[in-house]
Parts: sequence; structure tokens; C-alpha cells
Amino acid sequence: MENPVLIFGAGDLGVQALDIFKRNNVLVYGLLDDTTELHGKEFGDVNVIGSTDDTGYLSILGSKCEAFVAIGDRVVRERLVKTLNEEYKVMPVNAVHDTAVISGMSAIGHGNLIGAKVTIGAKAVVGHHCLVQTGALLDTSVRVGDFVTIGTGAIINDRVLLGDGAFIGSGAVIVAGIEVGKNARIGAGSVVVENVPAGATYFGNPARKI
Repeated sequence: MENPVLIFGAGDLGVQALDIFKRNNVLVYGLLDDTTELHGKEFGDVNVIGSTDDTGYLSILGSKCEAFVAIGDRVVRERLVKTLNEEYKVMPVNAVHDTAVISGMSAIGHGNLIGAKVTIGAKAVVGHHCLVQTGALLDTSVRVGDFVTIGTGAIINDRVLLGDGAFIGSGAVIVAGIEVGKNARIGAGSVVVENVPAGATYFGNPARKI
């Protein structure tokens, strides 16, 4: 990546993204966050330089600077991405940890955070603006929609389909061939053995609707 990156979000996710970019020798221009108490805060040699709607910084996006959205709240993440796409014609880049193992036969979209020791198998497809956290496993032919969150250590077995906006808690196991619907939520540590409808919340072993 030739251009520096501007990170949207200075919370834990923003710091995680900063670490990933630094490990990959990518220059980070700064972080933007709407929490004014964070403005001026330093993370090593990188500062929180303003708010996410600061047009002075947004104007450098594109030819001079890339963007990455490190916001955990899916609704806010979607809003920021829409603004970057429509108003500034910018597509956020990926933040991929150098210890992640990604098959050359997989396909990864834009704006994703791929954490440390994540494994993505052959023929897996990951959409745009997803958060795949430390140690998660996506097996062969898994399909992940847009704005999906996959928690630390989650195991997504082969041929699983995760709909747009789905949330998979840390340590959850989704057995082979299961479909998890749009905006559905799977609790941490759950074992999902049946399809999950859109918008539903499932928890337990075996996971049941709550």
C-alpha cells in the first residue's frame, strides 16, 4: 500500500487496526474519533487528530490517503462507509494481520479487519467491511456477507453461509452447511446445529432461539 491510512475510530478496534497496519509497515496518518476526550491522545507516534466528520482531513482521502473504518457498532460502521463511498468516492482498505493464514483460493472484499491467527480456507468468500477477530476459523467454502462480525476463536465450518450483518460471538461453533440469516446474532460459546432465521438471536449448546 503506497498511501498512508486514516483510521476512523480510536477505541480498542482502532488501536487493533493501528497495530495491524504498523506490523505491515503501512504509514498511519492519524485516527479520527467523535469522542472529544480522545482528541490529542497518542498511540506511539500516531495521534487522534479530530472527529470523523472533519472535512479538513476527509478532503485528503482518495489520491493522497486511504481510509479504514474501525467502528464496532455495525450501524455506525455502515453510516461511515456510506458517507465515504457516496460523498468522497473512497472504498476503505483491508487491515489484515501478518499472522493470518488466507487461502489463495479464497476471495476477500474491501474494508475488512482480519485479526491475528485467523484462518480462511479454500473457496471461502468474505464480503465487505467485516470484523474477523483473533483466531477465528473459516473453513472451506464458507460464505460471509457484508458487515459481519465474527468473534475471537469462533469456528465457522465448511459451507456455512453468514448473512449480511450477522454477529457471531467469541468461541461459537457453526456446524457445516448451516445458514445464519441477515442481522442474526449468535451468543458466545454457542454451538449452532440448525439454520438461524434473519434477525433471530440464538444461544446455548445446542443453540436455541431466545
